[in-house]
Amino acid sequence: MSKSLSRLDLNLLFTFQLLSQERSVSKAAKKLNVTPSTVSKSLAKLRDWFDDPLFIKTPQGLQLTPLAQSMEHDLADWLQMGKQLMGKRGDDMTKGLSFELMLESPLSLIMLNQLTQAIYQHYPDAKVKVRNWDYDSLEAIIRGEADIGFTGRESHPRSKESLDLLPYFIDFEVLFTDLPQVYLRRNHPALQEEWSIDTFLKYPHINILWEKSETWALDDVLIELGLSRNIVLTLASFEQSLFVAAEPHHSMMAIAPQYCEQYARQLHPDLVTRPIPISGEYLNKLAIPFTLIWHKRNSHNPKITWLRSKIKAIYQPRARD
Repeated sequence: MSKSLSRLDLNLLFTFQLLSQERSVSKAAKKLNVTPSTVSKSLAKLRDWFDDPLFIKTPQGLQLTPLAQSMEHDLADWLQMGKQLMGKRGDDMTKGLSFELMLESPLSLIMLNQLTQAIYQHYPDAKVKVRNWDYDSLEAIIRGEADIGFTGRESHPRSKESLDLLPYFIDFEVLFTDLPQVYLRRNHPALQEEWSIDTFLKYPHINILWEKSETWALDDVLIELGLSRNIVLTLASFEQSLFVAAEPHHSMMAIAPQYCEQYARQLHPDLVTRPIPISGEYLNKLAIPFTLIWHKRNSHNPKITWLRSKIKAIYQPRARD
């Protein structure tokens, strides 16, 4: 027998969404600013309504049942559309708009002023929040907590960050493709030698922890060649790696996308660059497609459509540099 939606307290669906995100009654309660007992009572009502446990206790936290898993993305879409509907006003559709952006840094810093000025010119009362792209950013877009992401993915066929592995409900557009290169200080001893793969691997490397992974396509390619890097320092961002690479009295080198050269010229003028000394099909596997990423639910959202076009207008000319 079907149940009428009018009989369901829609606030319970927000509780369900938080439980699916936090996998903890106490954490969901903290987010809702209520007691854990209140959340437990709401969960009991949800279980009764759907005639399913929905969440199972495990040592790792609450795990979703198959029914709850099937509901998770549809519910995020539904709540996001509801949020958009509640945000509409008859008097002025552009007032009070918020923009939630997840952008790779330092790519965002290079042209952030152009982007924010464009937003404020078109939407004078807009609120803009920019966060660095990290391992949780894709989930934030899926949950409706971010409007759009702009970040590099990977081309290596075995990469976990391949565009082919994005969920079916995520839309994307590649704006330009970059190749990583080596950054080292102007008086680095490697510059006194022939620039070759042997020289490249002779010196210690600064690495980046990228989306919780300590290896990336370059390491996969080197494994294919029977080689490996000597990684002595792992940092959280390209900015940190470039800062350290520019410091004197060490022989470490950093690897970052080519676009970072513009950032380095402004903040670290003593850094110089060299290509990664790999050629042919192996070099192609290192290509980084810089990609706009958004949820399909926002494909026809006027704000997101405008934002996509503006980011393209600002960033896409890099493809012709």
